[in-house]
Amino acid sequence: MFKLKKHNTNVFTELSAGFTTFLTMMYIVPVNGFILADAGLPMDAVITATALITILATFLSGVWSNTPIAMSVGMGLNAYFSYGLVLGMKIPWETALGIVFVSGLLFVILSFTNFRVWIMTSIPMTLRRAISAGIGTFIAFIGLKNMGMVVDNPATLVGLGDFTNPNVMLGVIGLILAFVFYAYKLKGAFIFSIGITSAIAWVFGIGTAPSELFSYPASITPIFMQLDIMSALTLSLLPVIVTFLITDMFDTLGTLTGVGARADLFQENNKEDKSLQKTLEADAVATVGGSLLGVSTTTSFIESASGVEEGGRTGLTAVFTALFFVLTLFMLPLFKSIPSNAIYPVLVVVGVLMFTELGKINFEKVDLATSAAAFFIVVLMPLTFSITNGIAVGFVAYTIIKLAKNQRKDLNLGILLLTFISLLVFILQG
Repeated sequence: MFKLKKHNTNVFTELSAGFTTFLTMMYIVPVNGFILADAGLPMDAVITATALITILATFLSGVWSNTPIAMSVGMGLNAYFSYGLVLGMKIPWETALGIVFVSGLLFVILSFTNFRVWIMTSIPMTLRRAISAGIGTFIAFIGLKNMGMVVDNPATLVGLGDFTNPNVMLGVIGLILAFVFYAYKLKGAFIFSIGITSAIAWVFGIGTAPSELFSYPASITPIFMQLDIMSALTLSLLPVIVTFLITDMFDTLGTLTGVGARADLFQENNKEDKSLQKTLEADAVATVGGSLLGVSTTTSFIESASGVEEGGRTGLTAVFTALFFVLTLFMLPLFKSIPSNAIYPVLVVVGVLMFTELGKINFEKVDLATSAAAFFIVVLMPLTFSITNGIAVGFVAYTIIKLAKNQRKDLNLGILLLTFISLLVFILQG
């Protein structure tokens, strides 16, 4: 089924690769629980739902596309879900789940067409990288804010937090550990940083150690099928739906490009290779399924690269990863006892890693339109607490400057369509 000999691998190698991928991305279960709980969803149910969608999506990816790609709730869009939509725009979380469902359904439809190719070729690579970097600054800012390292200041809008506060110092320790472990390429770096920071908190009385490590999974009834699709189908939320759709597409294709290069997958010159198409289809279906279970957008995880480095080459790696994630269904007491400031440093490190995409833009060779668009995308996402606003201002600025310089040849239909949708953001807000 998985054609192991053809891919020059074996069951043991795939098992080892699957366990490695599991270790490197296990952090998503407690982290997503904390993030969506801030939006008002019950943490117990979210943790179970996150584990379930990770198992189902990763298993589907392995069986359907036969690639070592693991999937789970995407970092960045889960933060936008909680802090941008629910807390920022005051959208009920049920409606926000409806937005995720609609964007996922559109992705499913478009996965069977050439739209993904059209939209990717329409948007310059520089702007795609700026969007990734902008999302990085957004989630890093959220992490710093929730850690207490950045606080509101009436005089300057934001200021430095109180580093005499034990919780803030705990977050600093967690941040240092996460950076150090990741720098040394330690497998499961985020899990180890969360675990050690939690242990420090328990020893010094900043948090409460768990009385038990395992229990039966919590019920997902409070969030299962609670999405409000009709409220999401309004003109004012169209830009948000498009933002989720485009961002998920960028995340997925960026991840698959990076992982595929290491595993010799997704070779576009091989017309018989349908793995990319099938992986996109699995990703889209998983997003729809995740919204029904009660979590935000599901996407392919770059941590899959760790399994590839371990030798994983087929969908059996993903199947083993999914099986290992079954363990997280029974780890609720442990996850709930983790102090929040052991979790939020992970957001900062992930944000930094996403921000590095900006370094791939050669600003000495790009024109003013590209520089201005990239600047507004990266700066306004955290400053306005909205991925939508950042993308919208970026595309509008890009188009206006191109028109002013009479460079209409650089404005294709895709750019003009996204600029029109971006203008709707400000028109509808007004």
